[in-house]
Amino acid sequence: MTRTVWDSSVGKKTVMAVSGLIMLLYLVVHMLGNLKIFFGPGEFNHYAHWLRTLGEPFLHYEWALWIIRVVLVVAVVAHATAAYQLSRRDIRARPSKYVHKKARASYATRTMRWGGIILGLFIVWHILDLTTGTVHPDGFQSGHPYQNVIDTFSTWYGDTIYIVAMLALGLHIRHGFWSAVQTLGAGSRSRDRALKTIANALALVLTAGFLAVPVGVMTGLVS
Repeated sequence: MTRTVWDSSVGKKTVMAVSGLIMLLYLVVHMLGNLKIFFGPGEFNHYAHWLRTLGEPFLHYEWALWIIRVVLVVAVVAHATAAYQLSRRDIRARPSKYVHKKARASYATRTMRWGGIILGLFIVWHILDLTTGTVHPDGFQSGHPYQNVIDTFSTWYGDTIYIVAMLALGLHIRHGFWSAVQTLGAGSRSRDRALKTIANALALVLTAGFLAVPVGVMTGLVS
């Protein structure tokens, strides 16, 4: 039964919708946590430590954080796999170009695939930079996330990578949220305008919220 659902286009779109909404929920929480950097190193570092003690004493140190990470990895892999397979299925279904071109789609729609690739590469870089410290500039300081963020956004390439990725994220959310609610059957003529407004608002707020951190460092507001 599960295999049958997964093999269908509807099943893959449903997996994309559910996994996308899981990631969207995480992004909202993650953005709010990031904005704590404007309250100073004490507040930001305390928040980072709290994430590692979440659920204690029922859960051991960092267990809750690892549970969140595992759920996110599963969501990202499921989302990317379903998107890739749907893309390949779409290409096989129409190997030759249409004689008459379709009406011009929105910029977000036409860049969803490239946006997904950009975000996938960004996730890898972001982990290597601020989680493992593998590519972090000026020496990664475990337990000092505030200073690590300052270091990253004090480099031109750190700012460039992050800004490009967040702009791609905004476009991805704008179209992705709309597609998800349609796939899950939440769309209707009476609700479509409101849902489009929510999609635009989410994309704008999340993009602005995430970009506020590098902009804060670049302008000296966060130092």
